[in-house]
Amino acid sequence: MRRTKLFIKTHRDAPGDEESRGTQVLIQAGFISKEMAGVYSYLPLGLAVLNNISRIVREEMDAIGGTEVLMSTLQNKELWQATDRWDDKKIDNWFKSQLKNGTEVGIGLTHEEPLINALKGFVSSYKDLPVYPYQIQTKFRNELRAKSGLLRGREFLMKDLYSFSSSQAEHDKFYNEVAPAAYMRIYERLGIGDKTYKCFASGGYFSKYSLEFQTLSEVGEDTIYLDKAGKMAVNKEVYSDEVLAEHGFKKDALEEVRAVEVGNIFPLGSHYSDALGLYFTDDKGERKSIVMGCYGIGISRLMGLLAELFADDSGLVWPASVAPFSVYLIGIGEKAQKQADSLYTQLQKAGISVLYDDRDERPGEMFADADLFGIPARVVVSDKSLEAGGVELKMRAGGEPQIVKTDAVIQTLAKPLQA
Repeated sequence: MRRTKLFIKTHRDAPGDEESRGTQVLIQAGFISKEMAGVYSYLPLGLAVLNNISRIVREEMDAIGGTEVLMSTLQNKELWQATDRWDDKKIDNWFKSQLKNGTEVGIGLTHEEPLINALKGFVSSYKDLPVYPYQIQTKFRNELRAKSGLLRGREFLMKDLYSFSSSQAEHDKFYNEVAPAAYMRIYERLGIGDKTYKCFASGGYFSKYSLEFQTLSEVGEDTIYLDKAGKMAVNKEVYSDEVLAEHGFKKDALEEVRAVEVGNIFPLGSHYSDALGLYFTDDKGERKSIVMGCYGIGISRLMGLLAELFADDSGLVWPASVAPFSVYLIGIGEKAQKQADSLYTQLQKAGISVLYDDRDERPGEMFADADLFGIPARVVVSDKSLEAGGVELKMRAGGEPQIVKTDAVIQTLAKPLQA
């Protein structure tokens, strides 16, 4: 992509109405645009990051047997009445609306009910189970006060997977082994695996505990008690001597820290499936209940968190796995410009995504944008670099610039850009 063709505008100053440093930089760099409190639009570079995070999540969900769907945003009131959740006072962040004919509808909060209703036409026998449908979809929450930028919004992108199992044992294996392992692979690929821990939390309606995934960060809204050696934690909301004893925590080994919830999984039992009449027939012809679980990951929240964790004084510093481009290419000088044009074509042919700053702009301005955007590698072709025998290569995450022979650039970039 040539910079002159890219729909983007950077800003010298960070917005003053944002609490979140990460969201401030995302706006400053032109990745996102704030529409109102808790609501953001994703511009080309921001959408590229969001899509890369979604790709990683999608690959790991597919790897454990997930099947992607896309459910409707408008939801049937009657389905929610059947599960006693339409008027549930504990769900106080619904957006609801009304059709012109007076029919009330819900606006996508979560999707247990509509997904169960859809599966009634596809699941009837034990041979149809287990099944793990998931979606990556925009959700809406009527938060009283949207704050922390992308970390807590009224409109956000989320992955939600739902497991439908024929027995408790089948459910437990997926819930305790398969899904948590996939989640941790996602966080490793995003560059936050060393900061992310499984955390016991309140289970809500249907179980004593749920499992959260918490990433250590000073901007986190959650307080957790962390056992680093055991790689587990307990949320402050369920912190008690009883809980610690049940899960083998030693109080004197726990550290109180702040964290951001980046995922959660909940066992649901058969409450929703029974209420909506979704059953299966076992191998003896007997009708049985289906055991459910739900598994969420905030995609846009992860984008905001990565911006928080990896930004520095100069701008964003994306992990290679999610960066909008792998290389920021700059050509300085008439002679060097022709060489930069050629290198741009070579990088594209090699499958390396490149943003080519082909503007008639001062070098300092181009260098500043390269840092602000957080693209992993900056390659500068100049008369000076050509005289030194090649091009200048500098990695955004750190290190000194180095001169690399022009015909060795692609090979040199291959390893640090592996996602």
